[in-house]
Amino acid sequence: MDKKVKAYSEAELIGVFGLKRLVGNKSHPLMAAWTGMGMVTLSLSEQELFDDILDDAQQNIAGWQEEDLKMKFISFVLRLGHLKNNPLFNTYFEKTISATVDGHYLKTKTDFMAAKGILDRPETPFFHFQEWKPQKRPVGDSMAQLLEAFLIAQEVNQDQNALYGCEVIGANWNFVIMQNRSYFISKSYICTDASDLLEIVSLLRHFKSILEKRLS
Repeated sequence: MDKKVKAYSEAELIGVFGLKRLVGNKSHPLMAAWTGMGMVTLSLSEQELFDDILDDAQQNIAGWQEEDLKMKFISFVLRLGHLKNNPLFNTYFEKTISATVDGHYLKTKTDFMAAKGILDRPETPFFHFQEWKPQKRPVGDSMAQLLEAFLIAQEVNQDQNALYGCEVIGANWNFVIMQNRSYFISKSYICTDASDLLEIVSLLRHFKSILEKRLS
């Protein structure tokens, strides 16, 4: 029989697991370092893709459902951010992970994650998660789902390494780092703004660099 799974809110997770929440790009040295690494340069073909998805988002994102947001925009942003399968880690969409943390059973389906793995099977350790919701009629607490993924990953990984991730609600992107029982949320980046979208792409590439350095 499947274990009963409680749907937590962000506030409930803070209370149950004693989490500490800090907001802002300078909320923690790790967040300041990540968000302060500067803008990347796009190749000509990348710039063409960038311009195309930016225009599409500006015109249409308000009406997109979650699948539209994923297929028409986020998948291309991840590609521009160089988050794809490589010798160091694999990427996965809609994979379910679970663990018992402090006596509480947590289970969540991650919209996107980067992890060690073989073909379609993710394995430990986990490195990065994303949760996203459409701008109109979002269902569920995306930050709570991201935090659950972090807590599960900490339990499974059994190390002290910081975990990185991102919450997307429509045009708003918030980058998140969790270390121990504290989590740090960046300022909001608006993906329909060209400068912010380039920062989003840059942050994804910088995460890849941070991870490569860790794994080397």
